[in-house]
Amino acid sequence: MKTYRLLLTALVVWAIAACSDGLAQNTTPHGSTTETVHLSTEANMPSLDGAITWLNSPPLSAAQLRGKVVLVDFWTYTCVNWRRTLPYVRAWANKYRDQGLVVIGVHTPEFDFEKDPDNVRQAAKDMDIGYPVAVDSRQRIWNAFSNEYWPALYFVDAQGRIRHHQFGEGDYGKSERVIQQLLAEAGSAGVSHDVVAVDPRGLEVAADWADQRSPESYVGYGRSQNFVSPGGAVWDVRSNYAAPARLRLNEWALQGNWTVESEPAMLNEAEGRIVYRFHARDLNLVMSPGVPGSSVRIRVTIDGKPPAGAHGTDVDEMGYGTVSEPKTYQLIRQPPPILDRNFEIEFLDPGVKVFDFTFG
Repeated sequence: MKTYRLLLTALVVWAIAACSDGLAQNTTPHGSTTETVHLSTEANMPSLDGAITWLNSPPLSAAQLRGKVVLVDFWTYTCVNWRRTLPYVRAWANKYRDQGLVVIGVHTPEFDFEKDPDNVRQAAKDMDIGYPVAVDSRQRIWNAFSNEYWPALYFVDAQGRIRHHQFGEGDYGKSERVIQQLLAEAGSAGVSHDVVAVDPRGLEVAADWADQRSPESYVGYGRSQNFVSPGGAVWDVRSNYAAPARLRLNEWALQGNWTVESEPAMLNEAEGRIVYRFHARDLNLVMSPGVPGSSVRIRVTIDGKPPAGAHGTDVDEMGYGTVSEPKTYQLIRQPPPILDRNFEIEFLDPGVKVFDFTFG
């Protein structure tokens, strides 16, 4: 789960750390929701003004939404933690729409390319998001809510009051109980006590928390850690990099001619590589072609071999794929046993921008 702001204590940092380390408890609801959740009044719903545009809806205001139960979902489309919550949010929007629930996605970007409304529009289409989305590229709504996290859910009653929130993954059954209670309070008749059943695929599949020992790792110098190319990173200038002969767990390195910037590292010449020693079922990488409309061919290996049955959705069994749009690419989904592995990605063409490793 992502956060912009430094948190005050180490305990809180551990509990709600970066996007690939979101809360994991109670991720598989089933049966019916009969337990009552104690709900308090946290605040009035802040203004939704400030979006640069809206998707799937004309602009909505807090006043227009009075009388409706509202679920506000803060997201950014490359965040794998948020992506794993999407099957539930999408299912709740469909199930409770006719009973008075309005789901509003607030897309507040992390990376510069996520500020582009065309990129957000394409991502929403690809992810089958049909509910209203406020494109919050200037962070106005984010700041109005004093929000700090992706994903973050705010549950608003028909009187316009925030009655509950959920930061990070998990507690889906409890979240659905909250929706049902708020709908019942609003006078909706016949609200089901059953919970939704989801069938997630690809990046939407819940993480294998028991075997995930690799944290999110940013590539740009603004937030990078465990970078071990000899000599370290040279900021904002073209430079040649090499990888050490051996990597310890969660260390990574560049090879080839790269320009390391604050957010991404950009490859200047073909056949550059990134190597990473990781321990997780899934390895994902946020990447973008350097020039919109262009593409970069890639090849990945795991322990020096093609991934075969351990390949992700964005490469084939031989490890080949293409970076053609700015998004999160799933490169590895390995079957058991989950062990420390050496990952390598080779870029057969120049011009790629690489932002962020996440795991699952």
